[in-house]
Amino acid sequence: MREPLHRLSAVQLAQLITAGEASPETVTRSFIDAIHERERDVQAFAWFDADRAIAAARELHLVARRGPLHGLPVAVKDNIDTADIATSYGSAIYVGHRPNADAACVAALKDAGAYVLGKTVSTELANFTPGPTRNPHNLAHTPGGSSSGSAAAVAAHFAPLAIGTQTAGSVIRPAAFCGVVGYKPSPRLIPRSGVKPNSDTLDEVGLFTRTVEDAAFAASVLAGKPAWKDLPAQAVRMNKAPAIGWVATSQRAAAAPSMLDALERAGLRLLQKGARRAEIVWPRVFDGLFDAQKTVQLFETARALAPEFIYRREQLSSRLIALIEEGRAVSAHDYVLSMQLGRACVAAIDSLFAEADVLLTPSAPGGAPVGLSSTGDPLFNRPWQLLGCPMVTLPVPASLGQAEGGLPLGITVVARPGDDAKMFGAAAWIEAHWAG
Repeated sequence: MREPLHRLSAVQLAQLITAGEASPETVTRSFIDAIHERERDVQAFAWFDADRAIAAARELHLVARRGPLHGLPVAVKDNIDTADIATSYGSAIYVGHRPNADAACVAALKDAGAYVLGKTVSTELANFTPGPTRNPHNLAHTPGGSSSGSAAAVAAHFAPLAIGTQTAGSVIRPAAFCGVVGYKPSPRLIPRSGVKPNSDTLDEVGLFTRTVEDAAFAASVLAGKPAWKDLPAQAVRMNKAPAIGWVATSQRAAAAPSMLDALERAGLRLLQKGARRAEIVWPRVFDGLFDAQKTVQLFETARALAPEFIYRREQLSSRLIALIEEGRAVSAHDYVLSMQLGRACVAAIDSLFAEADVLLTPSAPGGAPVGLSSTGDPLFNRPWQLLGCPMVTLPVPASLGQAEGGLPLGITVVARPGDDAKMFGAAAWIEAHWAG
Protein backbone atom coordinates (compact mmCIF):
# COMPACT_ATOMS: atom_id res chain seq x y z
CA MET A 1 0.00 0.00 0.00
CA ARG A 2 1.40 3.36 -1.05
CA GLU A 3 2.12 5.93 1.63
CA PRO A 4 -0.15 9.00 1.84
CA LEU A 5 0.87 11.60 -0.72
CA HIS A 6 2.10 14.06 1.90
CA ARG A 7 4.62 11.45 3.05
CA LEU A 8 6.24 11.17 -0.39
CA SER A 9 9.25 13.13 -1.57
CA ALA A 10 9.01 16.14 -3.86
CA VAL A 11 10.63 14.14 -6.67
CA GLN A 12 8.11 11.31 -6.26
CA LEU A 13 5.19 13.74 -6.24
CA ALA A 14 6.46 15.51 -9.36
CA GLN A 15 6.75 12.15 -11.14
CA LEU A 16 3.21 11.14 -10.15
CA ILE A 17 1.78 14.45 -11.35
CA THR A 18 3.68 14.27 -14.65
CA ALA A 19 2.49 10.70 -15.23
CA GLY A 20 -1.11 11.66 -14.46
CA GLU A 21 -1.20 9.27 -11.47
CA ALA A 22 -1.97 12.13 -9.09
CA SER A 23 -3.34 15.60 -9.67
CA PRO A 24 -2.08 18.81 -8.09
CA GLU A 25 -5.37 18.97 -6.21
CA THR A 26 -5.10 15.49 -4.68
CA VAL A 27 -1.53 16.24 -3.66
CA THR A 28 -2.59 19.53 -2.13
CA ARG A 29 -5.50 18.01 -0.24
CA SER A 30 -3.18 15.46 1.35
CA PHE A 31 -0.94 18.22 2.69
CA ILE A 32 -3.98 20.20 3.86
CA ASP A 33 -5.15 17.15 5.81
CA ALA A 34 -1.76 16.99 7.54
CA ILE A 35 -1.91 20.72 8.30
CA HIS A 36 -5.39 20.45 9.78
CA GLU A 37 -4.23 17.56 11.94
CA ARG A 38 -1.17 19.22 13.55
CA GLU A 39 -0.87 22.92 12.70
CA ARG A 40 -2.69 23.99 15.85
CA ASP A 41 0.17 22.45 17.85
CA VAL A 42 3.15 23.14 15.56
CA GLN A 43 2.15 26.65 14.41
CA ALA A 44 4.43 26.63 11.36
CA PHE A 45 2.40 29.09 9.26
CA ALA A 46 2.13 32.85 9.49
CA TRP A 47 -0.49 32.68 6.71
CA PHE A 48 -2.37 29.74 5.25
CA ASP A 49 -5.63 29.52 3.29
CA ALA A 50 -6.76 26.00 2.36
CA ASP A 51 -9.38 27.16 -0.15
CA ARG A 52 -6.86 29.34 -1.94
CA ALA A 53 -4.39 26.46 -2.10
CA ILE A 54 -6.98 24.15 -3.64
CA ALA A 55 -7.92 26.81 -6.20
CA ALA A 56 -4.25 27.24 -7.18
CA ALA A 57 -3.82 23.48 -7.52
CA ARG A 58 -6.94 23.17 -9.69
CA GLU A 59 -5.70 25.90 -11.98
CA LEU A 60 -2.38 24.12 -12.44
CA HIS A 61 -4.24 20.92 -13.32
CA LEU A 62 -5.97 22.72 -16.21
CA VAL A 63 -2.89 24.24 -17.84
CA ALA A 64 0.04 22.77 -19.72
CA ARG A 65 3.01 21.61 -17.68
CA ARG A 66 5.08 24.67 -16.82
CA GLY A 67 8.23 23.02 -15.56
CA PRO A 68 9.78 20.39 -13.30
CA LEU A 69 7.93 21.55 -10.16
CA HIS A 70 4.51 21.60 -11.82
CA GLY A 71 1.73 21.20 -9.27
CA LEU A 72 3.95 21.12 -6.20
CA PRO A 73 3.06 23.21 -3.14
CA VAL A 74 5.92 25.18 -1.59
CA ALA A 75 6.05 26.85 1.82
CA VAL A 76 7.74 30.27 1.81
CA LYS A 77 9.36 32.03 4.77
CA ASP A 78 7.61 35.24 5.73
CA ASN A 79 10.64 37.46 5.10
CA ILE A 80 10.42 36.62 1.37
CA ASP A 81 8.11 38.81 -0.71
CA THR A 82 4.93 37.43 -2.26
CA ALA A 83 2.86 39.88 -4.28
CA ASP A 84 -0.51 38.21 -3.75
CA ILE A 85 0.00 37.24 -0.08
CA ALA A 86 0.80 39.53 2.85
CA THR A 87 4.44 39.49 3.92
CA SER A 88 5.04 40.73 7.46
CA TYR A 89 8.73 39.81 7.94
CA GLY A 90 7.84 38.46 11.38
CA SER A 91 7.37 42.03 12.65
CA ALA A 92 4.45 44.01 14.03
CA ILE A 93 5.66 46.90 11.87
CA TYR A 94 4.67 45.12 8.66
CA VAL A 95 1.40 43.39 9.56
CA GLY A 96 -0.75 43.34 6.39
CA HIS A 97 2.12 44.55 4.18
CA ARG A 98 1.55 43.59 0.55
CA PRO A 99 4.67 43.75 -1.66
CA ASN A 100 4.34 44.91 -5.26
CA ALA A 101 6.14 41.89 -6.71
CA ASP A 102 7.25 38.38 -5.86
CA ALA A 103 10.80 37.81 -4.73
CA ALA A 104 12.97 36.44 -7.54
CA CYS A 105 13.14 33.00 -5.88
CA VAL A 106 9.33 32.83 -5.61
CA ALA A 107 8.98 33.88 -9.25
CA ALA A 108 11.40 31.10 -10.24
CA LEU A 109 9.37 28.51 -8.34
CA LYS A 110 6.14 29.67 -9.95
CA ASP A 111 7.73 29.70 -13.39
CA ALA A 112 8.68 26.04 -12.82
CA GLY A 113 5.04 25.22 -12.01
CA ALA A 114 4.99 25.36 -8.21
CA TYR A 115 2.66 27.53 -6.14
CA VAL A 116 2.87 29.10 -2.69
CA LEU A 117 1.01 26.89 -0.21
CA GLY A 118 1.52 29.29 2.69
CA LYS A 119 3.87 31.73 4.39
CA THR A 120 5.88 30.23 7.23
CA VAL A 121 6.76 31.85 10.53
CA SER A 122 10.00 33.82 10.66
CA THR A 123 11.62 35.15 13.78
CA GLU A 124 11.33 38.93 14.11
CA LEU A 125 12.89 40.43 10.97
CA ALA A 126 14.78 37.12 10.59
CA ASN A 127 16.90 37.67 13.68
CA PHE A 128 16.72 36.02 17.10
CA THR A 129 13.33 36.84 18.67
CA PRO A 130 11.25 33.67 18.19
CA GLY A 131 7.77 33.32 16.79
CA PRO A 132 5.20 30.77 18.02
CA THR A 133 6.46 27.74 16.05
CA ARG A 134 7.24 24.54 17.96
CA ASN A 135 9.45 21.59 17.10
CA PRO A 136 7.30 18.81 15.57
CA HIS A 137 9.43 16.17 17.30
CA ASN A 138 8.72 17.60 20.75
CA LEU A 139 6.49 20.64 21.15
CA ALA A 140 8.37 21.73 24.28
CA HIS A 141 11.52 22.36 22.22
CA THR A 142 12.50 25.12 19.80
CA PRO A 143 12.42 24.40 16.06
CA GLY A 144 15.41 26.72 15.65
CA GLY A 145 15.44 29.92 13.67
CA SER A 146 15.14 32.19 11.97
CA SER A 147 13.53 29.92 9.35
CA SER A 148 11.57 28.18 12.10
CA GLY A 149 8.28 27.74 10.26
CA SER A 150 9.86 26.42 7.06
CA ALA A 151 11.85 23.75 8.91
CA ALA A 152 8.85 22.72 11.01
CA ALA A 153 6.52 22.63 7.99
CA VAL A 154 8.70 20.15 6.14
CA ALA A 155 9.36 18.09 9.28
CA ALA A 156 5.61 17.86 10.03
CA HIS A 157 4.84 16.89 6.40
CA PHE A 158 2.89 20.10 5.80
CA ALA A 159 4.84 20.75 2.56
CA PRO A 160 7.24 18.72 0.40
CA LEU A 161 9.71 21.58 0.34
CA ALA A 162 10.13 25.06 1.75
CA ILE A 163 12.40 28.03 1.28
CA GLY A 164 14.05 30.08 3.98
CA THR A 165 17.04 32.35 4.48
CA GLN A 166 20.33 32.17 6.34
CA THR A 167 22.65 34.88 7.62
CA ALA A 168 24.44 32.82 10.29
CA GLY A 169 22.69 29.48 10.73
CA SER A 170 19.03 30.11 9.97
CA VAL A 171 18.62 27.21 7.53
CA ILE A 172 21.16 24.68 8.78
CA ARG A 173 20.32 24.92 12.49
CA PRO A 174 16.48 24.63 12.27
CA ALA A 175 16.77 21.87 9.69
CA ALA A 176 19.02 19.94 12.09
CA PHE A 177 16.75 20.56 15.07
CA CYS A 178 13.69 19.42 13.10
CA GLY A 179 15.36 16.39 11.52
CA VAL A 180 15.17 17.42 7.86
CA VAL A 181 17.60 18.27 5.07
CA GLY A 182 18.65 21.93 4.83
CA TYR A 183 20.69 23.44 2.01
CA LYS A 184 22.53 26.78 2.03
CA PRO A 185 24.17 27.60 -1.33
CA SER A 186 27.42 29.27 -2.24
CA PRO A 187 27.04 33.06 -2.31
CA ARG A 188 24.62 34.51 -4.86
CA LEU A 189 23.74 31.23 -6.56
CA ILE A 190 20.09 31.73 -5.63
CA PRO A 191 18.81 35.27 -6.26
CA ARG A 192 18.01 37.35 -3.17
CA SER A 193 15.98 40.14 -4.76
CA GLY A 194 12.75 40.55 -2.81
CA VAL A 195 14.13 39.14 0.44
CA LYS A 196 14.11 41.50 3.44
CA PRO A 197 17.85 42.17 3.93
CA ASN A 198 19.88 41.81 7.10
CA SER A 199 23.42 41.49 5.78
CA ASP A 200 24.42 42.02 2.18
CA THR A 201 27.58 39.99 2.70
CA LEU A 202 25.99 37.02 4.43
CA ASP A 203 22.30 36.68 3.49
CA GLU A 204 21.40 33.67 1.34
CA VAL A 205 18.19 31.90 0.29
CA GLY A 206 18.12 28.22 1.22
CA LEU A 207 15.94 25.13 1.07
CA PHE A 208 14.29 22.63 3.39
CA THR A 209 13.44 19.15 2.08
CA ARG A 210 13.34 15.59 3.35
CA THR A 211 16.01 14.16 1.01
CA VAL A 212 19.18 15.34 -0.70
CA GLU A 213 17.58 14.44 -4.04
CA ASP A 214 14.71 16.84 -3.32
CA ALA A 215 17.16 19.60 -2.34
CA ALA A 216 19.11 19.22 -5.58
CA PHE A 217 15.84 19.04 -7.53
CA ALA A 218 14.54 22.34 -6.15
CA ALA A 219 17.97 24.01 -6.17
CA SER A 220 18.34 23.18 -9.88
CA VAL A 221 15.37 25.48 -10.48
CA LEU A 222 16.29 28.25 -8.05
CA ALA A 223 19.94 28.42 -9.11
CA GLY A 224 19.27 27.85 -12.81
CA LYS A 225 21.40 24.68 -12.83
CA PRO A 226 19.25 22.00 -14.51
CA ALA A 227 21.95 19.31 -14.31
CA TRP A 228 21.95 19.45 -10.50
CA LYS A 229 18.71 17.49 -10.26
CA ASP A 230 20.48 14.35 -11.53
CA LEU A 231 23.57 14.57 -9.29
CA PRO A 232 22.26 12.57 -6.29
CA ALA A 233 21.02 9.65 -8.39
CA GLN A 234 24.26 9.58 -10.38
CA ALA A 235 26.42 9.60 -7.25
CA VAL A 236 24.51 6.71 -5.69
CA ARG A 237 24.14 4.67 -8.87
CA MET A 238 27.82 5.00 -9.79
CA ASN A 239 28.88 4.57 -6.15
CA LYS A 240 30.97 7.75 -6.23
CA ALA A 241 32.44 7.53 -2.75
CA PRO A 242 33.83 10.93 -1.73
CA ALA A 243 37.01 11.78 0.12
CA ILE A 244 35.82 12.99 3.51
CA GLY A 245 37.25 14.54 6.62
CA TRP A 246 35.45 15.48 9.81
CA VAL A 247 36.14 18.33 12.15
CA ALA A 248 34.39 19.81 15.17
CA THR A 249 36.35 23.05 14.63
CA SER A 250 38.17 24.87 17.43
CA GLN A 251 34.85 25.13 19.29
CA ARG A 252 34.67 21.42 20.01
CA ALA A 253 34.13 22.06 23.72
CA ALA A 254 30.79 23.74 22.93
CA ALA A 255 29.37 20.57 21.35
CA ALA A 256 27.33 18.06 23.32
CA PRO A 257 28.92 14.63 23.84
CA SER A 258 26.11 13.11 21.76
CA MET A 259 27.03 15.40 18.86
CA LEU A 260 30.74 14.61 19.02
CA ASP A 261 30.06 10.89 19.29
CA ALA A 262 27.69 10.98 16.30
CA LEU A 263 30.22 12.89 14.21
CA GLU A 264 32.96 10.35 14.93
CA ARG A 265 30.70 7.37 14.36
CA ALA A 266 29.37 8.84 11.12
CA GLY A 267 32.86 9.36 9.75
CA LEU A 268 33.97 5.85 10.65
CA ARG A 269 30.79 4.30 9.25
CA LEU A 270 31.36 6.05 5.92
CA LEU A 271 34.95 4.83 5.76
CA GLN A 272 33.64 1.29 6.23
CA LYS A 273 31.29 1.88 3.29
CA GLY A 274 34.10 2.95 0.96
CA ALA A 275 34.68 6.67 1.53
CA ARG A 276 38.28 7.78 1.43
CA ARG A 277 39.64 9.54 4.51
CA ALA A 278 41.32 12.93 4.37
CA GLU A 279 43.17 13.98 7.51
CA ILE A 280 41.93 17.40 8.57
CA VAL A 281 43.70 19.96 10.73
CA TRP A 282 41.78 23.10 11.71
CA PRO A 283 44.12 26.03 10.87
CA ARG A 284 44.65 28.37 13.82
CA VAL A 285 43.95 31.45 11.69
CA PHE A 286 40.43 30.11 11.08
CA ASP A 287 39.67 30.49 14.81
CA GLY A 288 38.92 34.15 14.19
CA LEU A 289 36.07 33.37 11.79
CA PHE A 290 33.56 32.81 14.59
CA ASP A 291 33.88 36.35 15.91
CA ALA A 292 34.47 37.83 12.46
CA GLN A 293 31.18 36.49 11.10
CA LYS A 294 29.33 37.85 14.10
CA THR A 295 30.99 41.26 13.69
CA VAL A 296 30.03 41.46 10.01
CA GLN A 297 26.47 40.38 10.76
CA LEU A 298 26.01 42.87 13.59
CA PHE A 299 27.51 45.77 11.64
CA GLU A 300 25.44 45.15 8.50
CA THR A 301 22.19 44.27 10.28
CA ALA A 302 22.30 47.48 12.31
CA ARG A 303 22.44 49.41 9.05
CA ALA A 304 19.91 47.29 7.15
CA LEU A 305 17.36 47.77 9.94
CA ALA A 306 18.16 51.41 10.60
CA PRO A 307 14.75 52.68 9.36
CA GLU A 308 12.86 50.35 11.70
CA PHE A 309 15.19 51.26 14.58
CA ILE A 310 14.95 55.00 14.01
CA TYR A 311 11.26 55.38 13.16
CA ARG A 312 9.47 52.36 14.69
CA ARG A 313 11.62 51.38 17.64
CA GLU A 314 8.60 51.02 19.92
CA GLN A 315 7.39 48.15 17.72
CA LEU A 316 10.65 46.20 18.00
CA SER A 317 11.39 43.62 20.68
CA SER A 318 13.90 44.52 23.37
CA ARG A 319 16.12 41.70 22.13
CA LEU A 320 16.27 43.12 18.60
CA ILE A 321 16.83 46.66 19.89
CA ALA A 322 19.79 45.39 21.91
CA LEU A 323 21.19 43.57 18.87
CA ILE A 324 20.92 46.66 16.66
CA GLU A 325 22.53 48.82 19.34
CA GLU A 326 25.37 46.30 19.59
CA GLY A 327 25.81 46.50 15.81
CA ARG A 328 25.80 50.31 15.84
CA ALA A 329 28.67 50.17 18.33
CA VAL A 330 30.86 48.07 16.01
CA SER A 331 33.54 50.26 14.49
CA ALA A 332 34.16 50.44 10.76
CA HIS A 333 37.75 49.42 11.49
CA ASP A 334 36.68 46.18 13.20
CA TYR A 335 34.21 45.48 10.40
CA VAL A 336 36.89 45.87 7.73
CA LEU A 337 39.31 43.64 9.65
CA SER A 338 36.61 40.95 9.91
CA MET A 339 35.92 41.11 6.21
CA GLN A 340 39.63 40.91 5.47
CA LEU A 341 40.01 37.84 7.67
CA GLY A 342 37.15 36.15 5.86
CA ARG A 343 38.76 36.81 2.47
CA ALA A 344 42.16 35.62 3.70
CA CYS A 345 40.67 32.36 4.94
CA VAL A 346 38.83 31.82 1.65
CA ALA A 347 42.17 32.21 -0.13
CA ALA A 348 43.64 29.61 2.25
CA ILE A 349 40.68 27.22 2.07
CA ASP A 350 42.82 24.34 0.78
CA SER A 351 44.83 24.42 4.02
CA LEU A 352 41.62 23.29 5.73
CA PHE A 353 40.13 20.91 3.17
CA ALA A 354 43.43 19.34 2.12
CA GLU A 355 42.51 16.27 0.00
CA ALA A 356 38.88 16.16 1.12
CA ASP A 357 36.00 16.62 -1.30
CA VAL A 358 33.76 17.55 1.63
CA LEU A 359 33.97 17.95 5.38
CA LEU A 360 31.55 16.71 8.02
CA THR A 361 30.94 19.09 10.92
CA PRO A 362 28.27 19.71 13.59
CA SER A 363 25.13 21.47 12.38
CA ALA A 364 24.52 22.70 15.94
CA PRO A 365 25.99 22.10 19.38
CA GLY A 366 23.46 19.30 19.90
CA GLY A 367 19.75 18.69 19.63
CA ALA A 368 17.06 21.34 19.88
CA PRO A 369 17.15 23.05 23.30
CA VAL A 370 14.12 22.84 25.52
CA GLY A 371 11.92 25.94 25.62
CA LEU A 372 10.70 28.46 23.04
CA SER A 373 12.46 31.61 24.23
CA SER A 374 15.60 30.94 22.19
CA THR A 375 16.26 29.52 18.72
CA GLY A 376 19.56 27.91 19.71
CA ASP A 377 23.18 28.81 19.06
CA PRO A 378 24.49 29.30 15.47
CA LEU A 379 28.11 28.97 16.66
CA PHE A 380 29.01 26.02 14.44
CA ASN A 381 27.49 27.69 11.34
CA ARG A 382 29.30 31.02 11.61
CA PRO A 383 32.70 30.24 10.02
CA TRP A 384 31.24 28.45 7.00
CA GLN A 385 28.81 31.30 6.38
CA LEU A 386 31.57 33.91 6.26
CA LEU A 387 33.67 31.64 4.06
CA GLY A 388 30.77 31.27 1.63
CA CYS A 389 30.89 27.47 1.72
CA PRO A 390 27.87 25.54 0.42
CA MET A 391 26.34 23.40 3.16
CA VAL A 392 23.73 20.73 3.49
CA THR A 393 22.71 19.33 6.85
CA LEU A 394 21.56 15.72 7.01
CA PRO A 395 19.53 14.10 9.80
CA VAL A 396 21.78 11.62 11.60
CA PRO A 397 20.43 8.05 11.47
CA ALA A 398 19.32 6.81 14.88
CA SER A 399 21.91 4.03 14.62
CA LEU A 400 24.65 6.66 14.76
CA GLY A 401 23.23 8.81 17.51
CA GLN A 402 20.43 10.94 18.88
CA ALA A 403 20.24 13.95 21.13
CA GLU A 404 18.92 13.76 24.65
CA GLY A 405 15.26 12.77 24.73
CA GLY A 406 15.49 11.12 21.32
CA LEU A 407 15.56 14.42 19.41
CA PRO A 408 17.31 14.56 16.00
CA LEU A 409 20.93 15.49 15.47
CA GLY A 410 22.22 17.04 12.26
CA ILE A 411 25.62 16.76 10.62
CA THR A 412 26.58 19.28 7.95
CA VAL A 413 28.32 18.35 4.72
CA VAL A 414 30.49 21.32 3.72
CA ALA A 415 32.27 21.93 0.41
CA ARG A 416 34.61 24.59 -0.89
CA PRO A 417 32.94 27.80 -2.11
CA GLY A 418 31.41 27.18 -5.53
CA ASP A 419 31.49 23.38 -5.18
CA ASP A 420 27.74 22.97 -4.70
CA ALA A 421 27.52 20.25 -7.37
CA LYS A 422 30.27 18.21 -5.71
CA MET A 423 28.56 18.73 -2.36
CA PHE A 424 25.22 17.39 -3.64
CA GLY A 425 26.87 14.26 -5.04
CA ALA A 426 28.81 13.61 -1.85
CA ALA A 427 25.81 14.30 0.39
CA ALA A 428 23.62 11.90 -1.60
CA TRP A 429 26.24 9.16 -1.33
CA ILE A 430 26.55 9.79 2.42
CA GLU A 431 22.76 9.76 2.88
CA ALA A 432 22.53 6.44 1.06
CA HIS A 433 25.39 4.72 2.91
CA TRP A 434 25.53 5.80 6.53
CA ALA A 435 22.21 4.39 7.78
CA GLY A 436 23.22 0.72 7.86
